Amino acid sequence: MTAPDGRPRLLVLRALGLGDLLAAVPALRALRGAFPGHELVLAAPPELAPAAAATGAVDRLLPACAPGRAVPRTLAWRGPPPEVAVDLHGNGPPSHRLLLALRPGRLLAFAHPGTPSVAGPAWCPHEHERERWCRLLRSYGIAADPTDLALPRPAGASPAPGAVVLHPGAASAARRWPADRYAAVARGLLERGHRVAVTGGPGEDALVARVAVPGAAAFPGGLPFGVLSALVAGAGAVVSGDTGVAHLAVAHGTRSVTLFGPVPPALWGPPPSPRHTALWHPGPPGNPHGRRPDPLLLRIRPEEVLAALARGEAPAG
Repeated sequence: MTAPDGRPRLLVLRALGLGDLLAAVPALRALRGAFPGHELVLAAPPELAPAAAATGAVDRLLPACAPGRAVPRTLAWRGPPPEVAVDLHGNGPPSHRLLLALRPGRLLAFAHPGTPSVAGPAWCPHEHERERWCRLLRSYGIAADPTDLALPRPAGASPAPGAVVLHPGAASAARRWPADRYAAVARGLLERGHRVAVTGGPGEDALVARVAVPGAAAFPGGLPFGVLSALVAGAGAVVSGDTGVAHLAVAHGTRSVTLFGPVPPALWGPPPSPRHTALWHPGPPGNPHGRRPDPLLLRIRPEEVLAALARGEAPAG
């Protein structure tokens, strides 16, 4: 159950995206504090290794991923079983069985009727993501603070210091506010004298080009995490949907306006702060994996975004 250097090993399953990783930072730091002598191994997509390192809680990343938000079929675990395994991925038999197959000394996870051997707390579907995983750990006697979110300021310089960063992309179409509305926000900001930068992930170059109106800086192709982190940390504000970039803005204390729909901010939104605005028109929750922008998201207008940004500006003089 030990690492090559002799330390016992603790395996955490969170094989999801950047936003999911950042929402789990409080839980990861709680585990780091509770098991200071263990090697903490995070099973997550390999591209998240720099972000995982930035948390200060993870010793090593074990590459693991699956399409969508599915559970990986296997884990490339080598050596003796982990002393402790923690399911921060889901609440059902697939993730439980994946970790139980490694024969850990202990498994920390939510209970599910399909895996009666897991005696964890009950899952609550209407719970904020940060609080959910902290509550799981507290049920096992591990102190966890859901507000422990901050990342250290990146060492590198921002490629667009002071710019308002617009990030129009998202993993699913349901959470993508239309490009023409982002472009309208970009024009409004430029007219007000702001610098504007537009970012996108891999495969979103055409989307970035549609939003980056004349005068705006474009950063297509998916910036490396260190560069993206520096851009967000040095931004005047960040505007995005409910994505990893929104969570990165919160982690760096950068002003943000996040556009919600179909999932409400009560489940994934920023912590209460005058620096963070969640725009949301209440209504029946939709499918976060839908193929079209969610109707609740489409209720948000560019004028609301510009007004929210203006409210957060420091007075002149």
